Amino acid sequence: MLNGMDRELVTQGAEGRLYATEWLGHSVIVKHRFSKQYRHPDLDIYITNERMKAEARALTRCRSYGIKTPAVYDVDFNKSEIVLEKFTDSVTIRNFIYETVKNKLTMDSPVMLNMAERIGKLLVKMHSNNIIHGDLTTSNMLLVPPYDLSDIILIDFGLSSVDERAEDKAVDLYVLERAILSTHPNTEHFVAHLLATYENTGGESARDVIKRLNEVRLRGRKKLCFG
Repeated sequence: MLNGMDRELVTQGAEGRLYATEWLGHSVIVKHRFSKQYRHPDLDIYITNERMKAEARALTRCRSYGIKTPAVYDVDFNKSEIVLEKFTDSVTIRNFIYETVKNKLTMDSPVMLNMAERIGKLLVKMHSNNIIHGDLTTSNMLLVPPYDLSDIILIDFGLSSVDERAEDKAVDLYVLERAILSTHPNTEHFVAHLLATYENTGGESARDVIKRLNEVRLRGRKKLCFG
């Protein structure tokens, strides 16, 4: 355990806080899930522990299939903390896109379309092993020096699950699609290329997911129109 070692707050989200620190000679990220006061204490502990288990399993499962994710060093249910590998000098794909666009490259450039392909193939690999991320965004994908697009690292599996249903995989893609379109301007072609790569690479099961994605989009539009 960390025994109160110095920590630097990296970020805070709805589910918890991330701290940078040292652990047994490793530079690590500690993910601490804080309690939710609106839940009954027993229920809160149960949900927190189940989500920690699911996250640790998903990360380990991904690595076993050759999908790059942080290594899990420790899980402490008493402190509601997971100790994860830290990637030095990493940059999120969100920030990589911002910098690329700032340097006058468009979202239709070969560099960006190559990124779309890489993401599409990575998600096929994840979904073909029935891993559902649950919160796919460009902020939950990392690149590390020398920022080779073949080395995309997936992070933040706090809402993950294991499920073979095309519906859940389609929702995964829908979340990513909405996240990209709402975060990065002029990305329609980028998203279309990503999804086409997914469909063309993943075979019949991927085509089924894309069909379900169209149904999920329709439900999403109805919800926006009618509440």
